[in-house]
Amino acid sequence: MVDLTQVMDDEVFMAFASYATIILSKMMLMSTATAFYRLTRKVFANPEDCVAFGKGENAKKYLRTDDRVERVRKAHLNDLENIIPFLGIGLLYSLSGPDPSTAILHFRLFVGARIYHTIAYLTPLPQPNRALSFFVGYGVTLSMAYRLLKSKLYL
Repeated sequence: MVDLTQVMDDEVFMAFASYATIILSKMMLMSTATAFYRLTRKVFANPEDCVAFGKGENAKKYLRTDDRVERVRKAHLNDLENIIPFLGIGLLYSLSGPDPSTAILHFRLFVGARIYHTIAYLTPLPQPNRALSFFVGYGVTLSMAYRLLKSKLYL
């Protein structure tokens, strides 16, 4: 069994923990950004959220969609779809004893790609900016999974 102090001293695991914290914080900011856009544009998805702005039929006008709110919401949803697999595979990968420089490159590329993806989504930058950043992040996660399956797991 692995001693916890050994894990905490491992350079790759600590790098993973650092980059995971950065990317999870960014994902949390997307929740805040979505709420900010909903409040400032008075655009709500649920009737009970509209009550603060009006009663009855007057409140229903705030129950609508807005392109800007949807764009932020979709960027956040895309984060959820990509960051969660990175966290799971990255954790297993970091505990498998990979080469530190290769592992840290994987982590940096993923975090950079996700941050750039958000910028490209919210600005919006023309394609293929967003698509390229998506595929870089996705490719990094696939690369870690491949290396993990190839070298450490028994199939």
